[in-house]
Amino acid sequence: MLGRRGRGYSFLVIRPTPAIVTQVAARRLPRWVLVLLGLFYVVPGFLGRDPWRNEDLAAFGVMLELSQSPIREWLTPTLLGETPARAGWLPYWLGAWAIRALPFLPAGLAAKVPFALLLGVTLASTWYAVFHLARGHSAQPVSFAFGGEAHPIDYARAMADAAWLALIASLGLAMLAHETSVDPARLACVAVGLHAAARCFSTHARHPWKTVALSWLSSGGLALSGAPGLAMLLGLLPAVVAVLQSRLGRGSFDFPSAVLLPSAAGAMVAAAAVYGWSWPGGWWHDFPWAYWERYDAWRSLGRLLVWFTWPIGLLALWALWAWRRHWSSPHWLLPFLWVLVVLLSTLRDRGSDRTLLLALPALAALAAFALPTLRRSVTALIDWFALLFFTGGAIIIWTIWIAMMTGTPAKPAANVARLAPNFEPSFMLAGFVPALAVTLAWLGVMAWRAGRHRPAIWKSLVLSATGSTLCWVLLMTLWLPLLNHGMGQRFMSERVAAAVPPGDCVATFGLSHAQIAGLQYHGGLRVVRAPSALADACSRLVVDTADYVHLQGAVAMDEWRLITKIPRLRDNRDTWMMFERASP
Repeated sequence: MLGRRGRGYSFLVIRPTPAIVTQVAARRLPRWVLVLLGLFYVVPGFLGRDPWRNEDLAAFGVMLELSQSPIREWLTPTLLGETPARAGWLPYWLGAWAIRALPFLPAGLAAKVPFALLLGVTLASTWYAVFHLARGHSAQPVSFAFGGEAHPIDYARAMADAAWLALIASLGLAMLAHETSVDPARLACVAVGLHAAARCFSTHARHPWKTVALSWLSSGGLALSGAPGLAMLLGLLPAVVAVLQSRLGRGSFDFPSAVLLPSAAGAMVAAAAVYGWSWPGGWWHDFPWAYWERYDAWRSLGRLLVWFTWPIGLLALWALWAWRRHWSSPHWLLPFLWVLVVLLSTLRDRGSDRTLLLALPALAALAAFALPTLRRSVTALIDWFALLFFTGGAIIIWTIWIAMMTGTPAKPAANVARLAPNFEPSFMLAGFVPALAVTLAWLGVMAWRAGRHRPAIWKSLVLSATGSTLCWVLLMTLWLPLLNHGMGQRFMSERVAAAVPPGDCVATFGLSHAQIAGLQYHGGLRVVRAPSALADACSRLVVDTADYVHLQGAVAMDEWRLITKIPRLRDNRDTWMMFERASP
């Protein structure tokens, strides 16, 4: 409370919230900047990138096989007749549909189209969620005694812009959100659900049917993406917030009452349908209690929380503290419960970063609400850290790329040759031009941020968001051939294909779904499992060295002769053993 006393008069300015925002500071980010930044963040990682090992490649293999199957088999996605490790119909359907609908594109690129759109949906839904939350009465900034405070709509738009920047700035989003796997679909559904939940408590949101439709879309999509338990819990959160508010006497439910029950019912129906149909199991079934009794498990989780949610994790913690006296308000309680449910799911999944990914939209919302409460010194510290961190990262990326191209400096070039043997670097103009463009743009952003401009709520996140985009674009352009070689499987698959007679099949033993998908896509091979009747017709057998001991008890080895070993990178890494059927 601010006050001034004089002769016979006094006035008071009451601070109902910790946010102090002027109308000048509530100016919105230019739309063309927002869209251009989103495009530069979304598109790299989908163009030119091979499906990488494990989740990305394994899911793509299921999509590729499903696209070649009749529609009646789409309810049972498989790879070589085996159920994928990550349950979920929706992402596999989207990838397979795109491969069929875009036959003029390579299958690897066509499958990425819906997932690029899903990442765009994630960003847009986070923006709208914060826009509706910021329009709430309890989220509004201080009203000044003589006016000049931010207009509610302008304030909400500026806060939504800040959430957009915060989500892009998070380090954990980049790689997982650009995969063709289950996780980007779940992330988009979670973000849509957060948008629907925010609309439940917005008196300015028109057309209640849109809120119900978004809620059903989120719950149904999340359940079809293999997370029915999470769909049920997140779908019930708006009702939980409404109950807490009503018990405190702080709720106004004329609009929410029309949407909370249908939304909660949709979550229950979606979860029950999938639980009873395909993937039974309880929310806490087989919770790994013994795993979390170990100190190193908590230490690993702590490290993951720090780097994966950087920098929005710290901002979210500050928002929870700064707005603690408004804990029952939707803009505080809803994102907090959202993050809490996802963190509990992360514990259930043994500290999985893929589960923690789903907390990023809610963390970005909390981070946005931290900005109006920060002191100028803190925002300057954020800017300086982002400036040094991302500039240093860009310099390292450029230096190693120059070393790959020219051999100078010698030490980085030698390190690349040692870590990625058989990699032959080549200059690619299509990668160099956008890399140079974003680097020059970064210099322009630094010059703009160092200048004297009118303050804006989102100003302290500009360097973090553009710096994250800068490093991501540089990695996906300058380093893309190197990353495809090191993290993909094209090199190994093509070596196998070169040793297989045309039209012949390849028998495999112990290979993962990702490795099988690589042989099918990169090698263009027909792959079967051994031992089986189909494998008896194949003249080549591929086995991982780790499974060679088990191979001897499953296959008559006197029928096979070892012809080569194929390491993924170096001899001490993953290695395949390739056998040729011995002549009778």
